[in-house]
Amino acid sequence: MNIIPLGIWGGYPKANSATSSFLIEHDGFHCLVDCGSGVLASLQNYVPLEKLNAVVISHYHADHIADIGSLQYSRLINYYLGKPSTVLPIYAHDRDEEHFAQLSHKEQTIGVAIQETDIVHIGPFEVSFCETIHPVYCLAMKFKVDGRSVTLTADTEWSDKLVKFASGTDLLISEANLYEEHLGKAPGHMAGSEAGRLAKMTGAKRFVLTHLPLHGNPEDILDAAKGVYEGHAELAVVGKEYEV
Repeated sequence: MNIIPLGIWGGYPKANSATSSFLIEHDGFHCLVDCGSGVLASLQNYVPLEKLNAVVISHYHADHIADIGSLQYSRLINYYLGKPSTVLPIYAHDRDEEHFAQLSHKEQTIGVAIQETDIVHIGPFEVSFCETIHPVYCLAMKFKVDGRSVTLTADTEWSDKLVKFASGTDLLISEANLYEEHLGKAPGHMAGSEAGRLAKMTGAKRFVLTHLPLHGNPEDILDAAKGVYEGHAELAVVGKEYEV
């Protein structure tokens, strides 16, 4: 499978960019992971919107769902133009009933509830989930196909549960929103050293950092991660194909 970063920022995007989001592809199936601000514009560089097959949402903070409405309108407009698409499933937890209800829109998209204990088959992927530590309920996710896996931590503080959940993954995509001087001072996020520790303890073969802060120099976060993890680590690059 191919994993393409569409955006790398946490909170809000820099100019002409997008918040943290990924397109995961295999055998012509296209799955979008998170759909925050700027993501829809970025996505269209890699696949037409009507070719998107599924969406998975980690949680309902704006930087992960802001473009859902625009995605729904894109399908509705095509319907009015006489080019209807099949109903697009959007997988997300239903613990926030109001936000979950908004995922279903005029028979163009439909919300599909997921739970931490679920193993869901989405196209060719077997997808499992793990609750993270964040101010709102949030799910990390692992995509498996043909014996390979990619694990996305979503937004989280350090969590021992994630070590077991991501163990042996081929590619770990970890949030790293904090500089070392902010470690423990901002709820719901990790610093580079913590993300590097997670990659080391899980035995991840490759390691990519995302959900980066807009201030400072994110290379400092990468350096902190490399101080712990001895394998290949890099900041996510928009448009780069990470093949697993």
